[in-house]
Amino acid sequence: MKKIFESATTLIYLFAAIVLASIALFIMGWSVYEVIEHAMSSQALDKGFISKQLEAVGAVIIAVAILDVSKYMIEEEVLRNKELRSPKEARETLTKIMVIVSIAVSIEALIYIFKAGTEDIKLLIYPGFLMICAILVIVGLGVYQKLSITTEKRNQDRANQNQLN
Repeated sequence: MKKIFESATTLIYLFAAIVLASIALFIMGWSVYEVIEHAMSSQALDKGFISKQLEAVGAVIIAVAILDVSKYMIEEEVLRNKELRSPKEARETLTKIMVIVSIAVSIEALIYIFKAGTEDIKLLIYPGFLMICAILVIVGLGVYQKLSITTEKRNQDRANQNQLN
């Protein structure tokens, strides 16, 4: 029964990863299509073209983040053995995911900053808060890393001391 459950969950993760990758590739393709379509139109020389390009860059960045999550799902949930993992592995996994999120949010904030700069300076509030959120994610990740590494070392020292006794 356990083997059937593990096989079923592996197939579900594989399906989800394939769906995510497909959606990400569609987003990338659609973004390129929209930029090319706008470039071919008579509006190509107006200020809206830069805005359309920035939107496409933002969409591609989000798509890359989705692809990273899809890749992670395949590497960790489909290809790897799902035995109990150590706290170190859990920390490394969480770190990978949070780095992907923080990079995507940071780049998205930069794109919105450039876009707001070309449209209206009053629009900088949202990208500013988005950048602050990205910074807080990185700081939070650093605190988590420090606390979990300290705890891991403490537990390892206790285990070594118990072996000596």
